[in-house]
Amino acid sequence: MKKKLPLRIPVTRGLKDVYAMDMHTAYQAACLGQFNIVAFSRLAAAISVIRTALEQKKTKIPLALETLDAAIEILMIVRKRGDETDAWELTEAERPAIIEGVNMAEQCIGTLDVALLAQIADRLLRDVIGGQPE
Repeated sequence: MKKKLPLRIPVTRGLKDVYAMDMHTAYQAACLGQFNIVAFSRLAAAISVIRTALEQKKTKIPLALETLDAAIEILMIVRKRGDETDAWELTEAERPAIIEGVNMAEQCIGTLDVALLAQIADRLLRDVIGGQPE
């Protein structure tokens, strides 16, 4: 008997737009001096979900994981600084890695599927809030 492959629901234009809006709006807020914990969280969550999904899928997109990892490293620095000072900002030196990460995430999201993104987002959220898997 032939093994049935799980149903793959491709990422639609609408979902791509939601992720893009979360990332670009947060990035623009940072560039305009209007960055805050909410904008930071949306940006970090979107990049982290896409990066983790790409890793799980074993992506073959050149430099995808490396580019997203570089953005995540910067976001970890921004998070530490924000937590310590309550000043949420991206410095001029940090911006190139972040926008490269945003652009890479946008480029790669179409290779993923909706169920995988939802599963990864749920798992990462549970990890962040310290919950246990159900």
